[in-house]
Amino acid sequence: MLDQIIELDKQLFLFLNGLGTERWDGFWMAYTTKFYWIPLYALLVFFIFKKEHWKMFLVTLVIIAALVTFTDQVSNFFKHNVMRPRPCHEEGLIDLMRLVKSYCGGAYGYFSGHASNAMGVAIFSGLLLKSRFKYLMPLMILWAILMAYSRVYIGVHYPLDVVSGLIFGGLAGWMFYKLNEFVRKKYQL
Repeated sequence: MLDQIIELDKQLFLFLNGLGTERWDGFWMAYTTKFYWIPLYALLVFFIFKKEHWKMFLVTLVIIAALVTFTDQVSNFFKHNVMRPRPCHEEGLIDLMRLVKSYCGGAYGYFSGHASNAMGVAIFSGLLLKSRFKYLMPLMILWAILMAYSRVYIGVHYPLDVVSGLIFGGLAGWMFYKLNEFVRKKYQL
């Protein structure tokens, strides 16, 4: 059963990765690069700053940092313990796929840190700012899903890697949002 799932994941990877064209490579490489999203993160922080009392704002920043650290470290833990090779490190696949990125990344890819970090931030910020921005949550979820897809497009993750990352990130984002609300109520910030 597990072998069948892995084989289906490889076939889906080859299909999705094969949809790419040189015309779109630059877009997806930019999309997957965290540096280019600094303006979005700054905008979210600004909206949180406008919403919160300064003490709660500082607490929220610490919780966001803890969320990103948590999702990143748990994904690294899984990568080094599950030890599923990235598709770009699989000898049988490298000749069949498109590797858009010049560097493949670490040896292992299960599960995607990009996907978990993006979905964690999406859920946390969407829940925190839902009273001010009605459509922020769906837009942030779409942003995270596209971030996950970008990892398949450039050839560094299987679909199962990114779906697992999205699920974990979503749960982590919700959990850290609940922690934020607990602190707000407990300390009346």
